[in-house]
Amino acid sequence: MQLEIISPEAVLLRAEVTSVTVPGVDGEFQMLNNHAPIVSLLQEGLVKFDGNPTFGETVKNKFTKNKEGKWTLLIKSGTVEMNSNKVIILAD
Repeated sequence: MQLEIISPEAVLLRAEVTSVTVPGVDGEFQMLNNHAPIVSLLQEGLVKFDGNPTFGETVKNKFTKNKEGKWTLLIKSGTVEMNSNKVIILAD
């Protein structure tokens, strides 16, 4: 599935991933390929995803890899939309 993470400053990531976990306001949840369409608010926490993304030079320092091998990005808040195997995260 396709993941896009967009901040007010720039597009942080466009990549093919296998899973995305986000810090929803009602708790953390994961989206996999063919997940039902969803729109949700996000709270402060980590966006986690599996895949082999290519990061631009100006944003690669925002992403880290955790002990489980997932890529992570710390956000303050945001919105996520999942539809037709595309996840779009608008993040602060």
